[in-house]
Amino acid sequence: MNFTSPFSLGLVAIVALSLLGVPVGHAMIGGSILYLYLKGADMGTAAEQLLNGTYGSYLLLAIPLFILAATFMSTGSILDRLLRFCNALVGRFPGGLAQVNVLQSIVFASMSGSALADAAGSGKMMQELMTRGGKYSKEFAAALTAVSAVIGPILPPSIPMVLYALVSDTSIGYLFMAGVLPGLLLGAVQMTLIYVMAKRRGFATEEPVPLRDMPRITKEAIPALMLPVILLGCLYSGITTPTEAAAVAAAYALLVSAVLYRSIRWKDIYNSLLSSARISISIGMLIAGALVFNYVITAENIPASLSVVLKAYDLSPLGFLLLVNIVLLVLGCFLEGSTIILVILPVMLPTAQALGIDPVHFGVVAIVNIMIGLVSPPYGLLLFMMTKIAGVRLKDLVREVLPFLGVMLVALALITLFPDFVLFLPRLAGYKGP
Repeated sequence: MNFTSPFSLGLVAIVALSLLGVPVGHAMIGGSILYLYLKGADMGTAAEQLLNGTYGSYLLLAIPLFILAATFMSTGSILDRLLRFCNALVGRFPGGLAQVNVLQSIVFASMSGSALADAAGSGKMMQELMTRGGKYSKEFAAALTAVSAVIGPILPPSIPMVLYALVSDTSIGYLFMAGVLPGLLLGAVQMTLIYVMAKRRGFATEEPVPLRDMPRITKEAIPALMLPVILLGCLYSGITTPTEAAAVAAAYALLVSAVLYRSIRWKDIYNSLLSSARISISIGMLIAGALVFNYVITAENIPASLSVVLKAYDLSPLGFLLLVNIVLLVLGCFLEGSTIILVILPVMLPTAQALGIDPVHFGVVAIVNIMIGLVSPPYGLLLFMMTKIAGVRLKDLVREVLPFLGVMLVALALITLFPDFVLFLPRLAGYKGP
């Protein structure tokens, strides 16, 4: 590799700007402009790629709408009703509140689509509930909150899957369906481990909710629980496009909060719109930077070059997937998931397609890898986030995370080895493969 080439210098500029605290999206735009300048190309190409990519993709509108739906559903009493419902279902089992933490992440996935949002929102509340009265240590509660949060972006609606659909031209509806069983599998292995740990450590169980209260608690939670049903129903019935389904989800979330639960005020609506706009702008700049940098990668012919190198090693589809697992798990410790999806996966996709790997299966495997990377020591982003939220030391948090990391890697191995497990629901919905 020529370290004085325009591409190398552009890459160095991106890393340097990022280390100086410049947002990754801006850093990628700056490095790409430097590359174009050194190549003697028209630097206006950067603006052209940015505008064509962002304004030419109708699918991108789904991201701010899903974020808005999650913000509306997180406001007011909806989250409290969902937590009561989860506690009524699994609170009576060994490790009651810990089981509730995992289940609420599965339920909250229908409103968030982001692991960081899950950990900062409902996860922060569960952290406080679990440590109240000394029921669980701060370290265990923080570790569980972090690992359960990774389930959210695997289940629909998933912002990472929307981004993957953008770069791979894969059906977002089939991707959403493909994420259901892997997401539930991750939840199942976590809850099983909690059961085993509860027996060994003597974790407390919660007071069983009387059966006579179950209909009332369920009735209160049903409107919120219906959001993913309505979303997927709109998608697979053909009534709406993915973007229109996201708009329906946002409208439904506002309707439930404002009319049915009456737990949201005009001020809350304004704050929700403002918060959603800020998050959307942050993601939008990252996408814009990735689109420009992807042009640089394509101009350097890197995907084709990588494909040739990998073919020289005569990798089987399974061997390639195992290599992808290792690479993405390592990158997930250092990079934000959206960056990996928008920059790294487009480089890997041509090789995956050449080996005959199903793009939906590949997308789910990649996203599960990236999510596990968020809680992988030493630099998983969720680990750092939970040390601040819970006020615990990183080494103590990592010690509690490791058993969960082990069972999640087992689940990842099953997802990788058995594509039929991932593709079962999409095929029921009519998916025929590439």
